[in-house]
Amino acid sequence: MKTISFLLILFFMACGGPSVENDSFEVAESKAAAYEVEPMVEETSVSEDISENPVVQEQKIIKTAQLVFETQQPEETHQKVLQLAQQYKAIVQSDNSGKGYNRIFRNMTVRVPTEHFQSFIDGVSEGVDYFDQRDISRQDVTEEFVDLEARLKAKRELESRYLELLKQAKNVKEMLEIERELSTIREEIEAKQGRLQYLQSRVSMSTIHIEFYKLTSETGITQSYGQKMLNALKGGWDGISIFFLGLLYLWPLFLIVLVALLIIRRFIRRRKKN
Repeated sequence: MKTISFLLILFFMACGGPSVENDSFEVAESKAAAYEVEPMVEETSVSEDISENPVVQEQKIIKTAQLVFETQQPEETHQKVLQLAQQYKAIVQSDNSGKGYNRIFRNMTVRVPTEHFQSFIDGVSEGVDYFDQRDISRQDVTEEFVDLEARLKAKRELESRYLELLKQAKNVKEMLEIERELSTIREEIEAKQGRLQYLQSRVSMSTIHIEFYKLTSETGITQSYGQKMLNALKGGWDGISIFFLGLLYLWPLFLIVLVALLIIRRFIRRRKKN
C-alpha cells in the first residue's frame, strides 16, 4: 500500500506541479478532519436506532451451585457423580481427593449444560440426609449481553464505513489516519466479542462445586514398630528432662529447708552441751 501511495504522489507532482500538490494536501487534511467527526455521529445514530427499536431478548442467566455433605461411601458417591456427568453430558473440570486428620474428602468441579442444571443437582442430592452447605445462585446478565451486542453492531457498522473511506483515500496521510482508526475499532470489536463469548459460555454451561467427605477414627499416620520404640525412648528422656527442670524450679524451697535444718542442728547441739 505504501508503494501505491508513493506512485500516486509522484503522479500528482508530475501532472500538477507544486501548487497542485499543496492544494491536494490541504483538501486531504480537511477531508481527514471531516472523517474524524463524521463516523462518530454515525456511530451515535446507530446506537440510537438500536435503542429505539429494542428486540425481545431471552434471559441470560449464569447458574452456579456449591454442595458440601458427608457420605459413608466416598467411592460410590464419586462414581455416582461421574455417571451423572456422563448422563447429562457434563464436563468434570477438576477432581481432587485428600486425607486429613480423622477425615477423607474429595472436591469436584463440574460444568453441566444449563438445561440439566437442576436435574444434576437432584441426582447428586439423592440419598443425602443433610447438607453442610447448599448454595444455588443465579446471576442475570441479560442487560449486559444486550448492551454488548448493540455496541458490537455499532462498531461493525463503523468499521464498514472506515473501509469505504479507505478506498477513497487520496494520499498516504489519509490512509495512515484511517488505518489507525480502523486498528482501534478492531481492537474494541475483539474485546467485545471475547466478553460475549465468555458470557455465552457461562450461560450455556453452569458450574457446580461438589465436596463430600467421610469421618474416620484413623489419624491418617501409620508408624512402624521401630519408630514407636524410638518415640518411646525419646518420650522417656523428655520426661526425665522435664522432671529435673521441675526440681530446678524448686531451688528456693530446697534452700529454705537447708537453712532450717542447720538451725535445728545447732539448736540441738546447744541443748546437749547444757
